Amino acid sequence: MSEESTILSVGIDIGTSTTQVIFSRLTFKNSAGYFAVPHIAIVDKEVVYKSNIHMTPLKNRVMIDGEKVRNIVAEEFRKSGYKPTDTQTGAVIITGESARKENSEIVLRELSDFAGEFVVSTAGPDLEAIIAGKGSGARQYSIDNQCTVANLDIGGGTTNVVLFDAGEVIAKGCVDIGGRLVKVTSDGRVEYISDSVLKMTASDGLSLNIGDEAQYTKIYRIGEIMAELLYRWLCREDDRLLASITTPGSSQFKFHKPIRAICFSGGVADCIYHPAEGSWMRYGDMGVVLGEAIRASRLFSDFRVIEAKETIRATVVGAGSYTTSVSGSTITYNRDVFPLKNIPVLKLSDEEQQVCFSGQTGDLAEKLRWMQRQSDSKQLILAMKGKPNPSYMEVKRLAACLVSVLDALLPEGQPMLIVLECDMAKALGQMMMQLPTVHPRDVICIDSVQVDQNDFVDMGKPLVDGLVIPVVVKTLIFG
Repeated sequence: MSEESTILSVGIDIGTSTTQVIFSRLTFKNSAGYFAVPHIAIVDKEVVYKSNIHMTPLKNRVMIDGEKVRNIVAEEFRKSGYKPTDTQTGAVIITGESARKENSEIVLRELSDFAGEFVVSTAGPDLEAIIAGKGSGARQYSIDNQCTVANLDIGGGTTNVVLFDAGEVIAKGCVDIGGRLVKVTSDGRVEYISDSVLKMTASDGLSLNIGDEAQYTKIYRIGEIMAELLYRWLCREDDRLLASITTPGSSQFKFHKPIRAICFSGGVADCIYHPAEGSWMRYGDMGVVLGEAIRASRLFSDFRVIEAKETIRATVVGAGSYTTSVSGSTITYNRDVFPLKNIPVLKLSDEEQQVCFSGQTGDLAEKLRWMQRQSDSKQLILAMKGKPNPSYMEVKRLAACLVSVLDALLPEGQPMLIVLECDMAKALGQMMMQLPTVHPRDVICIDSVQVDQNDFVDMGKPLVDGLVIPVVVKTLIFG
C-alpha cells in the first residue's frame, strides 16, 4: 500500500419514512514507522454527494419494496456521476419499522451489485439510538466536554434516545413519538392516526378522527403532549402514558447521572433547529408542528440544547468505511475457518469487562441476549480492552465466564470470537480451548485490534506462517 490512498464509499439509509444515499471519499494512511507492522488509519473523509430525501417505498406498513429501492439507488448513482465499479465499499442501515430480517435479505439481494462488499445491518431501536447519537455529534461533544449528553433522534414513527457519558453509552431507549404518527391529505384531512396518538388524545380528552379537518390547534396540542412526554422521560419521571408507548424491543431508559446537554437528530430535528415558513402540512404529516412544540417546550427552557452536526442524515453520512490492520502475534485459533465476513461487534465497557474477569456471568449473558435481539446476525465478535498484565487466575476466570455464556447462547456451530486490545489473546484462547462445551466450538482469539460497538469485522486467511490474521474493521462513520 502506498503512503496514502483513497476509496469511494457509498452509504444507504432506509428508514421507516425516508431513504437516502451518500457518497464519501475516504483517505487512508500508514501511520506506522518503516520497521513496524503497518497500521492503516482513516485520516480524512469528505462527503462528495448527498442524495435527495426519498420516501421509503413499502409494499405494506413494514415490508420494503426492494425493486423500488433499487431504482432509487440506481438513479442516485446516475445523478452522482459514479458507477458501481467506482465504489470499494458500501453499507446499508435499515431502521425503524423496516428493520426486519426479511427486509435485510431483500435489500442485500437487490443492491449487492452496487458495491463489492456491502454491509447490510438491520438496527433495532437501541442500536439505532446509538448510531444516531454518533451521527449527530452528541457522542463527540460528550467526549470533548467530558459530560453527559442525550441525543433524541426523532423520526417518522419513533424517538430513539441515547445518553453518553464522556463517550460511553450509559442508557438508551425508544418510544413511539414521531412526525408521521398523524398524516394529513393534500386537502387538509386526517388520513392516519397511530395507536400511540390515540392513547395521547384519550388521556387529554381530545377528539381526533380519520376524516376530520386537520386543525392546527388540535395537532399542536398533540405535539405539546409528545414534547412533555419526552421531557418527563429525560427527567426520569414515572408516567403511565409514557410507559404505554415504549417501543417493543427497546431498553428501559434508566440512568443515574444528571443530563448536561441534549441534542436532536432525525427528520423532525430540522423543524426544531430551523423553523421554515410555509404550510405546516407541507410534508403530509405533523412533523413540522411537533418541531414547533418541542422548541417551545421545557426541553429547550430546562436543558442546554446543542446544535447537531447532522440531523436527518445522521445515520448515513460516510457509512461503510474500512479501517484495515493486522492482529497481534499472540493469537489463538484451533482451526482454519477463515475467511470470516461481516461479523457484528459486541463491545464490553471497562466495568462490564471487570465483572467478566471476576468470573460472574449474569451481566455478560444479559448483554449478549440484548445484542441478539438487536441484530439478526447469527455470529458476533465479543470485544474488550483486556489487561496489560493479567494474573493467571484472572485469565482463568475470564475464560470460564466467556465459554459458559457464549456456548450457552450462541447458535450451535458458531465459533467463539474474541477481540482484545491488550496483548493477552494466546493465554486467554488456550484456556478457553481447554474448557468443555455442550456444542463443538471453534475458538478464535486475537489481540492488538481496536473495534467499537456497531463495527463489522472481516478476518482473512492467516499470514506469516499463521502468526497474524489480517483484519478489516468496517466502521460506520457518522458526522
